Amino acid sequence: MSTLFKRSVTEGLGTFWLVLGGCGSAVLAAAFPNVGIGLLGVALAFGLTVLTMAFAIGHISGCHLNPAVSVGLVVGGRFPAKELPAYIVAQVIGGIVAAALLYFIASGKPGFELAGGLASNGYGEHSPGGYSMAAGFVTELVMTAMFVLIILGATDRRAPAGLAPIAIGLALTLIHLISIPITNTSVNPARSTGPALIVGGWAVQQLWMFWLAPILGAIVGGVVYRWLGKEETA
Repeated sequence: MSTLFKRSVTEGLGTFWLVLGGCGSAVLAAAFPNVGIGLLGVALAFGLTVLTMAFAIGHISGCHLNPAVSVGLVVGGRFPAKELPAYIVAQVIGGIVAAALLYFIASGKPGFELAGGLASNGYGEHSPGGYSMAAGFVTELVMTAMFVLIILGATDRRAPAGLAPIAIGLALTLIHLISIPITNTSVNPARSTGPALIVGGWAVQQLWMFWLAPILGAIVGGVVYRWLGKEETA
């Protein structure tokens, strides 16, 4: 068993890749002149970051890459609560470092403006589609609950072996396809924190929702799967 420190560093690295790959695709490639990857491409990029890291580091740290997922795994009985703080700190640091690097890269292009948001999450006037705070909150809660439920199900010892990364990566892609227009899709407080701290202002003011809603959703997902997945005794 790897030490907690090594596993936490691994989580930080994985979250760095998630934020750099996912937010990087949104900032650098979504609306690239003439032909950009668009919403579908950004959604796929986020899914691919989790898919690739799940195969790369899943056997080391479990590849949570997300404070809400870590909380959901604690609630679902798959992760010890005493290790939760170390994982969350590492994940947030990884997200911040990735956002800082993305800002450095993006600002190398003439005309770049941080006012674009650096793929920050938002609601109301900062929602890509102008959706309300209530709509954003419910979306983030439900999407995270389903994400955690899928993770717990796909990694259950009774599930088909070796296919969990594919199911989890595709689930995150689907979640982004649904919710990018609403909140720019968080379901991950670490992913939200990195860009918000770089952008400041409104992004930091609205950051509370992208911690609270995903964590509440993760708790719901963990509780539901713990009940659904419980093996009945004869």
